[in-house]
Amino acid sequence: MVRHIRAMELEDVPRPVVAVGNEYPDGHRHPAHKHARSQLLFAERGTMLVETSDGAWIVPPYQAIWIPSGTTHSIAMLGRVETCSVYLDKTATAGMGEQCQVRSVSALMRQLLIEAVDVPPWYDPMDRNGKIISLLIDEIRAAPVMTLNLPFPGSPRLAARCRQFVAHPTAQDTIDRWHQELGLSRRTFTRMFKRETGLTFNAWQRRACLMSALPRLLNGERVTTIAFDLGYSSPAAFTMMFKQLIGSAPHFYRRDIARSGNILVGY
Repeated sequence: MVRHIRAMELEDVPRPVVAVGNEYPDGHRHPAHKHARSQLLFAERGTMLVETSDGAWIVPPYQAIWIPSGTTHSIAMLGRVETCSVYLDKTATAGMGEQCQVRSVSALMRQLLIEAVDVPPWYDPMDRNGKIISLLIDEIRAAPVMTLNLPFPGSPRLAARCRQFVAHPTAQDTIDRWHQELGLSRRTFTRMFKRETGLTFNAWQRRACLMSALPRLLNGERVTTIAFDLGYSSPAAFTMMFKQLIGSAPHFYRRDIARSGNILVGY
């Protein structure tokens, strides 16, 4: 059983995969750090915010984030959090991506992650434990990528403005306000923003609002309250944005997460 152990203590284990389980209180933060192995960080319970110099990712319950080896990142716990971390060496990570990504976790993959935490670090690759790890590697490779990332631009002034927005997101902000504040023409701003983030301003703004909304939604806040706090004209407008990015309405998403056993919410 591998629980409450620092990853650095296991990175030299001569196995392609090592899994660790941990629990953290609300507000706990891992300062910027990196690992020699790639990491799949699964939120068995609670929500996490992962940040790098390139952007931020919200990791809701029942989802996981892929963090490639050598990536400097920080992690903030938004509520009480229980995690399963899987650390993979280079022999196991072919085709798994070279950038941070939030991955959807199937019911099978979730059970494999939970089982993997109880696999001894020096498992026999040929016995049942080895088969669990082998199947887990296949499931990680096949897990769909979710659009829960928020890329930050490289320009210091634009990045600072983006971080200011993330602290107080609103659907009412406009391109005109931003380009005037930054002393750029509208055309220059829109081209620069798309070039440096890979998203249009409006798409980036929607993602920032979604990332602010998810922890509140999973903590049981009313959709109406969240929608108006984020500057949406109505709960229906907020719900439309949510469905476009997540694939289901907020109350259905919260219900499905609650049924998975990860959170307890009121309706």
